[in-house]
Amino acid sequence: MEQATSGSWKLTLPCNRAEAEAIAAADESMIALDPPPVLVTTEPDPAQPDAWRLDAYFDREPEAIALAFVRSLVPSCTIAPAVAPVVDEDWLVMSQSGLEPIRAGRFFVFTSAYAGTAPPGGIAFEIEAGRAFGTGHHETTSGCLEALDKLAIDPFQNIADIGTGTGLLAFAAHRLWPEACVVASDIDPVSIEVSTANAAINGIALGEAPGQVALSIADGLDAPLLQARAPYDLIVANILAGPLIVLAPALSKALAAGGTLILAGLLENQADAVEAAYREVSLQPRQRLQRGDWPTLVLRKP
Repeated sequence: MEQATSGSWKLTLPCNRAEAEAIAAADESMIALDPPPVLVTTEPDPAQPDAWRLDAYFDREPEAIALAFVRSLVPSCTIAPAVAPVVDEDWLVMSQSGLEPIRAGRFFVFTSAYAGTAPPGGIAFEIEAGRAFGTGHHETTSGCLEALDKLAIDPFQNIADIGTGTGLLAFAAHRLWPEACVVASDIDPVSIEVSTANAAINGIALGEAPGQVALSIADGLDAPLLQARAPYDLIVANILAGPLIVLAPALSKALAAGGTLILAGLLENQADAVEAAYREVSLQPRQRLQRGDWPTLVLRKP
């Protein structure tokens, strides 16, 4: 009889495309579960673009509350949740096996399950799918990577990544502007742990000196390190539309005159409202990049 490895369990549920995209963008809700599952959404059949699948991987047999939570993420599902042990395979590698590397500008992002080689001339990062959002596979993160790459000729020296998740966007900024001061923050302490581990994997120097990436737990910009380093000439905030609108005055205040702001985590039908909130605090739209249903806004402070 086959045995489950490391006590790992898997729940598979059908979902639609909108639910799959919402799951990828709303990773902050995982804070409520301890430990959180790894959620992987896939499109099994391209001929059925609205028929997606959600796989939830747990490192132990999940309790009823965890199953109910995952089930609540896919309200279109009409079947009862059924969970089964994962046999003869490492659960994290299995959960990552469907994640193909992504390209965004010069950036190439892959997981440890990728057996190939990075393309020559690119900027490669190994980022695991796990407890924090931001592997690069969602359009919000890859859109920010593309926006950063397009800004590479600008001479930024003081950079903040708000809602860093895995640390990927802060690391990308560090590679583009290696002499700059970079700070990455997140409201979730787990994200800072994940970012620390990813920094080691990718050879990113952590610290508060120029040429290093500093990490901080913060709710928005509410942290001494973030406030002390302001104003910034580049801020990236890949969060959600609601928090971005609330943070508009604070982000504008933290941005230096002539500085650039990259916003993501919003759906196409939310972009105008987010942009309007930043117009009210005197930021001017510079560019809007579109990946699927997820725009990335680039704004500038006069």
